[in-house]
Amino acid sequence: MFTGIIQSTAKLNKVSSKKDNYTYILESNLKLNKKDIGTSISIDGVCLTLVKFKKISNKKNYIFFNISPETLKISSFKKKKVGSILNLEKSLKFGDEIAGHFLQGHVDDTGKVLFVKKNKNSWIFWVSIKAKFKKYLINKGSIAINGVSLTINEIKKNRIRIDIIPHTFDKTNFKLLKKNMIVNLEYDLLMKFLKK
Repeated sequence: MFTGIIQSTAKLNKVSSKKDNYTYILESNLKLNKKDIGTSISIDGVCLTLVKFKKISNKKNYIFFNISPETLKISSFKKKKVGSILNLEKSLKFGDEIAGHFLQGHVDDTGKVLFVKKNKNSWIFWVSIKAKFKKYLINKGSIAINGVSLTINEIKKNRIRIDIIPHTFDKTNFKLLKKNMIVNLEYDLLMKFLKK
């Protein structure tokens, strides 16, 4: 489980593929130790298992994740190129603060950035979604975009508006998002259970 409060970002350093097995290698300053091997880390909202890390300096590591064909199919990872910046969050531990909302790291789909505009001390983003997922949306409800816990401020047909404050903009890869870029979406877990 995650909260959607991003702890760090990382640069995609290399994509290694053998047949249909992919390994993504990221350059990160996330603090890790041997006990973290096998734990879950949210990478742009996708829950992945840390399979290995290699120290490259006092503050930086290469971190290794295996990516399944299903994850490639449903997420934005298939569009990522070496040099891409990704949002990171380590999984919750007992006693951690819940500051965003509960996320599983099970991305439901991708969306497309339609519009980005600076508005005084925040940024307005409009993102398209598929019509079949609209049932999970409510005004002032929650959604995760690239693993970031956000509030839905407006819904128009198959589009949602979110507003990003400077702290979130600076600490995540939202500062790099532009029109037509693809983002990972995870709809609110409680809404999915209620609709089920």
